[in-house]
Amino acid sequence: MEIDSNIFAKEKIKTTLFKFAIPAIFALLVSELYNIVDTIYVGHYIGVTSLAAITIAFPVQKLLIALGLLIAVGTSTYTARSLGENNISEFKRIIVTSLTLVLTILTLVSFIVFVFRKPIFYTLGASDITYALVNKYVSIILLGGIFQSLSVVACYIMISLKQTRALLYTNLIGAVLNIIINYILIVMLGFGIEGAAISTVISQITAFSFAFYKFKNIIRDFNIEFSMHSIHTSITREILTGIITIGFSTFIIEIEDALVSVVLNNLLYSQGGEAAIVIVGVITKVSMFLFVTIIGISSAMQPIVAYNFGAKNYDKVKNALITSIKAVLIASFGFWLIFMFFSNSIIGFFLKDSTLLNETVKAFRLCISLIPLTGVYYMGINYYQAIGEAKKSFLLSIYREIIIFIPLAILFVELFGIKGTWIAYPITDAIAALTSFYFLSKTLREDFNEIEISRKLKIKTHM
Repeated sequence: MEIDSNIFAKEKIKTTLFKFAIPAIFALLVSELYNIVDTIYVGHYIGVTSLAAITIAFPVQKLLIALGLLIAVGTSTYTARSLGENNISEFKRIIVTSLTLVLTILTLVSFIVFVFRKPIFYTLGASDITYALVNKYVSIILLGGIFQSLSVVACYIMISLKQTRALLYTNLIGAVLNIIINYILIVMLGFGIEGAAISTVISQITAFSFAFYKFKNIIRDFNIEFSMHSIHTSITREILTGIITIGFSTFIIEIEDALVSVVLNNLLYSQGGEAAIVIVGVITKVSMFLFVTIIGISSAMQPIVAYNFGAKNYDKVKNALITSIKAVLIASFGFWLIFMFFSNSIIGFFLKDSTLLNETVKAFRLCISLIPLTGVYYMGINYYQAIGEAKKSFLLSIYREIIIFIPLAILFVELFGIKGTWIAYPITDAIAALTSFYFLSKTLREDFNEIEISRKLKIKTHM
């Protein structure tokens, strides 16, 4: 397969970012729709208790997704950097390692969750009322986690090779199928919460089949082997460390949502029972749509920065970061306006209870009030990932939710009750955005000046 480096090295940054961001945003949009379909059907056709059970199961789903994205993002950025260095043999070893890693880790984690499901589910916030429903749902969806992660890794590798639509089509197939099967199993056949889980697994397996049908071309064109000998020679400590350190910040971002969910489920249940859990569950799911644009543009920036950093095109690296920050702020503000004005209609998809609906809308508007500012925060995380600054990326990734939000939420619930949780969100977003802006400004002023001076000295030495 011939690698076209022009899209990274020669095209204008705006053009390249647009080409990568639009498919990424649509893919994420479809992916969120994929994950949210169960919530809509359960909320409308089964009941509040089942909706609470899905909210409690959310951290398990997030864990599986987070593990897949850890490997996918680490692999995509690592392969883009290898392509920038024109290191094809390393590129092939990275692919073999990443797919082996997915199969091993996802199988092991799914097995552990299933064996220890009872203490795990109660820790996540299950009660004697909801445990049976959580158990039915999670025991089934564990089967599909490995297929979803394999699909994501394959699609992210294709993105590093400029095949940006692969992720979109894979998610689209899964999402559409999930909608159809959910309707058949829940509405027509009355399967209940098991129907939602079965629908998810069937959709994930079908989407996986499509992704690997496309991925076969890469295996063939690069002559990649998956024999025991190939796996043994490909997996090295350097590659494993590279994939995990690059993707670890993405893992933390994803798993933070699960951790926050566990904390809030336990914190709010004592304050407002199942109703409070339902409210936070709906807010979490709906607000994910707002992060689509932010994460889509941030992830689109990553391979551009990684490639040019590997190729030592430092001016392009700087330009890509500045252009991406401007784009993410403008785009996220536009989506934010839509969600603020149409909150009632959007949240009405999930809740039929008018009292719960009104309470959820008020809480939702407060929670998302400063979300557009988080674009700078996510840019910082993705930028440091792309240039191999794993430590900075990791520190930023745990900063927003673990260091700031969770302590604030616990404190504010004590002071103001349930409303304190919603107040903690905008305060957290403001602090995280200001901190990220400071670090990125410092990076652009100092790091690139050092690079420029170093480059000029090298030029003078060769003259």
